[in-house]
Amino acid sequence: MKFKEIADAFGELAVIVNTPNSDVPVKLFSHACSRFFLIFTVLKPAFKFAENDYVSKVNDLAKASPSTLTLEAMVDRDIEAKCVRKVGSHTRNLLRVKRGLEMIRVLCEELLATEADSPLKDAAYKAYNQVFGPHHGWAIQLAASTGFGSLLSKAELFRMFNETVTKIKCTRK
Repeated sequence: MKFKEIADAFGELAVIVNTPNSDVPVKLFSHACSRFFLIFTVLKPAFKFAENDYVSKVNDLAKASPSTLTLEAMVDRDIEAKCVRKVGSHTRNLLRVKRGLEMIRVLCEELLATEADSPLKDAAYKAYNQVFGPHHGWAIQLAASTGFGSLLSKAELFRMFNETVTKIKCTRK
């Protein structure tokens, strides 16, 4: 996966979500979200918790797509069933997917905004604290923060993606 592919995946998602009508197809949405699976794999083991959560929630939405055509209908159905806050509800899973996407977005923005020699763990820590931190207790926060020490360096990550910061910033414009 290249950073351009991540940008393209966000672009695809934006087109789906920003359509003039509010009827976002669950199938298209879950497919677009699945394009981000690989980034969690690259960030293992520090983001293993996020990978497991994100992948299972996207898969749940994909499985729901034959019986529920749109996100709006899915949320409405959960509201009617009074199960929006119930663990495993599609609406709750949708919220978790949204947070996973937000974490990826913040992480990528931090990678681009910081110096090439900045540690990846700093960007990861900021993304985690901004997106997941407010929703996790201290034990999970501590475990996540401990995992950040095992992250690749930013240079190693870019080499894995066969990218340079300059190349990424130019592609972004």
